[in-house]
Amino acid sequence: MVKIMNNFDTYVIVGTQFGDEGKGKIIDVLAPEADYVVRFQGGNNAGHTVVIGEEKFILHLLPSGIMSSKGKCIIGAGVVVDPVVLLKEIDEIEKRGLKVDKLYIDERAHVIMPYHIAIDKAKEEELGENKIGTTLRGIGPCYNDKISRNGIRMGDLLDKERFASKLSWNLKEKNDLLTRYGKKTFDYDKIFNMYLELADKLKDKIIDGVYEVNEAIKDGKKVLFEGAQAMMLDIDHGTYPYVTSSSPTSGGVCIGSGVAPNKLNRIIGVMKAYTTRVGEGPFPTELDNELGENLRQIGHEYGATTGRPRKCGWLDLVMGKYTVMIDGLTDIVLTKLDVLTGLDKIKVAVAYEIDGKKYMTYPSWIRKSTKVKVIYKELDSWTEDISKITNYDDLPENCKKYVEFIEKELDTKISMISVGPERTQNIYRAKF
Repeated sequence: MVKIMNNFDTYVIVGTQFGDEGKGKIIDVLAPEADYVVRFQGGNNAGHTVVIGEEKFILHLLPSGIMSSKGKCIIGAGVVVDPVVLLKEIDEIEKRGLKVDKLYIDERAHVIMPYHIAIDKAKEEELGENKIGTTLRGIGPCYNDKISRNGIRMGDLLDKERFASKLSWNLKEKNDLLTRYGKKTFDYDKIFNMYLELADKLKDKIIDGVYEVNEAIKDGKKVLFEGAQAMMLDIDHGTYPYVTSSSPTSGGVCIGSGVAPNKLNRIIGVMKAYTTRVGEGPFPTELDNELGENLRQIGHEYGATTGRPRKCGWLDLVMGKYTVMIDGLTDIVLTKLDVLTGLDKIKVAVAYEIDGKKYMTYPSWIRKSTKVKVIYKELDSWTEDISKITNYDDLPENCKKYVEFIEKELDTKISMISVGPERTQNIYRAKF
């Protein structure tokens, strides 16, 4: 008899805004029960912060689940990997007493090479005021090579002849490009030997992750998929061109891990109780004033990867509805609710008005220069400290009204509320 499974034990964690919503903490909280944690896109342009007691860990390539999961952690096929950064991150984590012996990398994941970083920096410099605002980590140029079918994958590093052939062709092209930018070029022998050494250190971790994860799902294992960045930075559906180079949506899980859509069970969107953005691009609810600065200071809103100050603004439910629609969210985790304590009033964007026309969902053509009149709903705030509350009923009435307003507008259950950076500072309204 054929065994039919319709109820897979799979969880997807995605960001719903511009990133920095607190996904790292939520993944860390849910990971202990997972048999597998799979990172499905992005590179070391991401920064996930996990706070354990008095210690803060900032992860860039390592899946956030590495901190608490007893199962395997896999860097999936859709991730771009800088081996230098990865080995350094592993070394730093191990020096702090944590083991990464259950970390693996899919052989299909593409490799960030030194010339990708050099090209990234040169292009941003050339664009000047029109720059995208990348992290200058070589992410975009690496994904460019992937799409152009010129990329070097982790599995290629284990085949000396194949790697030599690919590197030779790529260096010829990239050195020509760097010369046109007026930048230094790269020596073939130096890079070839360096990456063979790096591959030797990682060879036991390079596996067929696609097959292993699919087998795990078939066997009824609990699999947690984690993304980097967020919906509004998606290459197709975000605020293009001010986006990342991959798909940090629930659909990106399928592409980046090789798992079919019908095997994804629960899709959890992490949403900050207000909105922040790092880098360039439109931000309709931005508070470029004292209030925005206060949110930045209280919420410690500085990029985990670059340290850049994040722009802060009111929660934008126009974006929220757009995200719920595209990601197909089954649950929302609301983070940093405690940061809003003590404000006089709280505003929430419920619609845009552009050239006299009202918009209830996010238009694809909005640019930084677009004059957007944001239509807000104003709610009362609260003064009570909520950072130690673990029961929803114990929250101040105005706080509950804020949560329930968001829930109603988005027609999606807020299943968990984070009221502080530590893994214990959570209020659960549904089981995970």
